[in-house]
Amino acid sequence: MIRRISFVVAFLLLTAAVAPTIAATQSATDTIRNTVNTVLDIIKNPEINAPATRQGLLKQVEDHVKTIFDFTEFSARTVGPKWNQFNLTQKARFEEAFASLLRASYIEKLEGYSGEQVKFTNEITGTKGDRAEVQSTLQMKDKTIPVAYRLLNRNDVWKVYDVRIENVSMVENYRGQLKDILRKGTPEDLIKTVEEKALQIKNENNAKTQ
Repeated sequence: MIRRISFVVAFLLLTAAVAPTIAATQSATDTIRNTVNTVLDIIKNPEINAPATRQGLLKQVEDHVKTIFDFTEFSARTVGPKWNQFNLTQKARFEEAFASLLRASYIEKLEGYSGEQVKFTNEITGTKGDRAEVQSTLQMKDKTIPVAYRLLNRNDVWKVYDVRIENVSMVENYRGQLKDILRKGTPEDLIKTVEEKALQIKNENNAKTQ
């Protein structure tokens, strides 16, 4: 489903929380709104498509993603109950493999901004104040796409752990791709699968730029 959306749009959805760490005294919506602007500033830079400057700009984006995207929560929710079978080293390796997969799938395929507009429509906050869902729409030329960002308050910082695009969760999407190994495989099998998929996409990306 996510693949039907352009890589620019998918990247924007994935990294809507990109920005330096922001205190949770801001609402989740304000956090998302401010950081969407940060992402757009990078995407709008015409040098994003220039060979000499592209990698530097993509590295800036990657650094921001690692700062604010909760890969631990994303990984644990994707793997589900089997996450408890991973030791600490395996968890760290899986998180890094997942980060590499997302980087190869979205960041390395990033292209220029095409005029997409984001409108924020609602915020639902948990009773304890440590969870929030920010609802929005992404207006493309011929389609309006509903997008919901799910965030956790981690030490007074809002972090994104899932994004629902047209009511389909990124966590659920990746869990579906791994369902056979989640059912039968070991933690090492899961790590190897994600590592190999990330390497495959990275090699495809490199081949296209040569």
